[in-house]
Amino acid sequence: MIYKQAQIDCFLKKPDNSLKCVVVYGTNDGLVAEYVRKFTQAIVPDINDAFQVSVLLWDNISNETGALAGEYGAQSLMGGRRVVVVREVDNNITKPLKTMLETVKSDTLLILSSSALNKKSSLVLLAEERNDFAAIACYEDRDEAIYTTTRQMLIEGGYTLNNETLQLLCSRLSNDRKSNIGEIQKLMTYMGTRKNITNEDVCGVISDNSAASSDDVCYFTASGQTEKALQAYNKLLSEGGEPPSIIRSLTYHFMRLLNCTASLEKGDTLDAAVAKMTPPIIFFRKDSFKNQAAIWKKERLLGVLELLGKAERDCKTTNLPAEEIGSYTIMQVASAAAKMRSLRF
Repeated sequence: MIYKQAQIDCFLKKPDNSLKCVVVYGTNDGLVAEYVRKFTQAIVPDINDAFQVSVLLWDNISNETGALAGEYGAQSLMGGRRVVVVREVDNNITKPLKTMLETVKSDTLLILSSSALNKKSSLVLLAEERNDFAAIACYEDRDEAIYTTTRQMLIEGGYTLNNETLQLLCSRLSNDRKSNIGEIQKLMTYMGTRKNITNEDVCGVISDNSAASSDDVCYFTASGQTEKALQAYNKLLSEGGEPPSIIRSLTYHFMRLLNCTASLEKGDTLDAAVAKMTPPIIFFRKDSFKNQAAIWKKERLLGVLELLGKAERDCKTTNLPAEEIGSYTIMQVASAAAKMRSLRF
């Protein structure tokens, strides 16, 4: 069964004993590690208790699957449910896992983690089709996840900071949760006994680790930051991004600006218009979005949407240089935004 956030939260609050196995996979190593820890802790309060928790590396037992069956079937000396964690599994575990679950009776929770699996992997497909399995995908953190993780860590540490400082901090973090947790812990260490974090503290400790994302391309482009927009675009390409999909993201962003403009034309204030956006604008993007809504008028937005539509079609046309079309289009739009911004301010 595919576990979404609501199901994850429900299990962590009240563990369901019918769940036999959790498969946590994806390229976000930090998030994978976090879910492994949380699911373990939901069953066993002390995750370092060797009597209750067994941690194995698949490479070490892949040729001796009886070792896994032995750990899975072992009884707890302290009573209660045990947890067996197997790290860096691959599809070779799928067949012996089926056999083990059919032959070994146990209430142990089995947690399998891997950064190499994907949605088409046999183990993930098995987890998705069984009601007693949980399949949890962990990919790059988006804006909302970065904000949630950051805010939660700071609250738990007893730290305070104003909205501007929180925006600055989140904007400097990456899409990898493990890296972000390390950066936030570094900031906490730097603070010493002080509990109120300022802009100066963030700038002094946290370097700009923000990863390129389609959101970066959209916000830099619509704000008129041509150089940064092209840098984010090129980084996305180097990470495997496709020009047509990046152009589609830009189209979606400018459609949202057009919807905001429609609300303004109906008499809404800028704050009210932005508040009506669905899905909502993540808080540390709001100021940038408001500035964009203030400079982009309806006629200009319609022109940009027409340009983006043509660019996407051209990107999909055989023998046309898609990457160059994308970069030229971004440069055109960002340059127009920069000109409008200079006239306004």
